[in-house]
Amino acid sequence: MTVIVSLVLSLLVSGLKDVHSENESVYNKKGILSAVSAQLGKDLNTMTNTEVQEVFSSKITQKVINMKGEELTPDQIKKLTGVSTAVEIDLGKENKKPVAERVLPVFTFKDDKNKEYNILYVRGKGLWDEIWGYIAMDSDWNSIAGQAFDHKGETPGLGAEIKDNKAWYKQFTGRKLYDSNGNFKSVSVVKGGIKVVDHQVDAISGATITGNGVDEMMKRGLMYYEPYILKNKKS
Repeated sequence: MTVIVSLVLSLLVSGLKDVHSENESVYNKKGILSAVSAQLGKDLNTMTNTEVQEVFSSKITQKVINMKGEELTPDQIKKLTGVSTAVEIDLGKENKKPVAERVLPVFTFKDDKNKEYNILYVRGKGLWDEIWGYIAMDSDWNSIAGQAFDHKGETPGLGAEIKDNKAWYKQFTGRKLYDSNGNFKSVSVVKGGIKVVDHQVDAISGATITGNGVDEMMKRGLMYYEPYILKNKKS
């Protein structure tokens, strides 16, 4: 009986491997596309897996950069990560490497009017586990055009609001990374009311630690992209 059960379980795991891989791929791609949901022209939540895959392949260009802001070739990406494209990179593993050895994904979305938005990835720590986000930058490489946050295990109704509360995460749209003097500021999550509109959003009530995690990952995660951002701002 034990042998039979083991065999059945093995067959199930093997048979479902492709399904699991496809679901994971679609999940990641939906997360990226969520950052530009306002520019998609269709409701991402109603799209089938096939539609998500088609939109991603037709609208998104993938790049991988190093911490100096240099774009990597497919061979370099493969050597450093074991995969060939940005969307395949295990970003949790990248976060465990020494900072100088990490690579960063850049996803460029082109809307129906051929306007480009560059989606950057940030990752941090919430109350219970990892949190992450995709931040869509406008063509000026300063203004945030859209965003999507997610988490591994934050508390429903509290920290989980970073993903579930549309009114909260919409605050980031229009905020800026740089001040009028060109200094990097990012976007802070603050309590007690916003004092600097371009660089602050209101915190989630009762979710201080998660909010602090979002604050920290926005500053640190987007700072990692600064060499690449500055190159593109100049060009």
